[in-house]
Amino acid sequence: MNVVRRSAAALAAIAVIGAAAPAVAASPSPSPSAALPGGLYGTADPKYDGVWRQSLALLAQDEVGVKPAAKAVDWLVGQQCANGSFAPFRADAAKPCDAKVMADTNNTGAAVQALTALGGHDAATGKAVTWLKSVQNKDGGWGYAPGGPSDANSTAVVIGALAAAGDKPAQITKGGKSPYDALLTFALPCHGTDAAADAGAFAFQPDKNGKLAANADATAAAVVGALGKGLTGAAVKPSGTAATCKDASDPEQAAHNGAAYLTKALAKADHLSTALPGAKPQPDYGNTADAVLALATAGQGDRAAGAARWLEANAGPWAKQTGPAAYAELILAAKAYGADVHDFGGQDLVQLLDATGPTPAATAPKTADKADKKDDSGSGSGFGVWWIVAVFLVAGIGIGFLLSARNKR
Repeated sequence: MNVVRRSAAALAAIAVIGAAAPAVAASPSPSPSAALPGGLYGTADPKYDGVWRQSLALLAQDEVGVKPAAKAVDWLVGQQCANGSFAPFRADAAKPCDAKVMADTNNTGAAVQALTALGGHDAATGKAVTWLKSVQNKDGGWGYAPGGPSDANSTAVVIGALAAAGDKPAQITKGGKSPYDALLTFALPCHGTDAAADAGAFAFQPDKNGKLAANADATAAAVVGALGKGLTGAAVKPSGTAATCKDASDPEQAAHNGAAYLTKALAKADHLSTALPGAKPQPDYGNTADAVLALATAGQGDRAAGAARWLEANAGPWAKQTGPAAYAELILAAKAYGADVHDFGGQDLVQLLDATGPTPAATAPKTADKADKKDDSGSGSGFGVWWIVAVFLVAGIGIGFLLSARNKR
């Protein structure tokens, strides 16, 4: 992914055009004459990922005790439409949103999580949650675009937003179905002729024939969502035993099935890869971070030790090229796993993220996270999550939704 975590939108876009998302898909650069908002993180064109990367940056800073600049928070709040939704970017926030503004569930869900974490924005988050509930599908899930077919990534992002806002996702239903019911429809079985190496994985969404195809990014998102967590995941003490795939009808077991799949996928090379048709597979840094976060949240952080070390050794150049979203994802990953965010592969991730936006109002001591640092045996938990830019490729095709992480790429 190239911007943070891959976004559900990116995956949706990819599903539509029938290609895998590139491991690194940097967001477009602004034209020389373009004036970037003063409170925005990063220098790339925010047209496709402004709200997403801003939300991730604010979440990451909050996680490590950094108080963001007021204008950075104000910029995000100012992007909200009157109906509560958020689009990837509104160049003129003073202009009312109309039918041409492509508001979506992913950016809205991410903004809710960031603003809830920062506190003091109940009115904005309340309107956003009301809008999200209003566009819930009859299967209990959400698609990237309002009314679009539900997908695992978008449903997971909204679950995180609902939970952050104090709602109980299991009680938010449409047609008698909850978000967890929707996630279960994307889960591949553990046994049977279709299981094989993909047992326990989640698909992004069924293809036109209703068939499910394992998708590592969707699996990572669904594992976190099925456990009722958001973009920051949760640092859970490792269970000590490997997750095993068992056919189940409840979201918690489905999450552990997904963790078992991710463990197998990471065991091959300590990282995940993606490739365009006919091209050589390339390391997918954001997707790998998402997988580590998911494993940590499922109590399988010790199974992600190799991937965490691989990111520490290799993700620096990717983050530098990608910008704030990538730095935010690595911070969330390092935080969840128990690594030192101020010395991650020799880099101070917090300092690097802070440098991409307005000067923070306050910073935390560099020793703040060291007490939680785990050893290399992998006794920590996991990494962050996401997605982004490919969504806009789709928008150009007229899909109506586009893309982290995370992504998100």
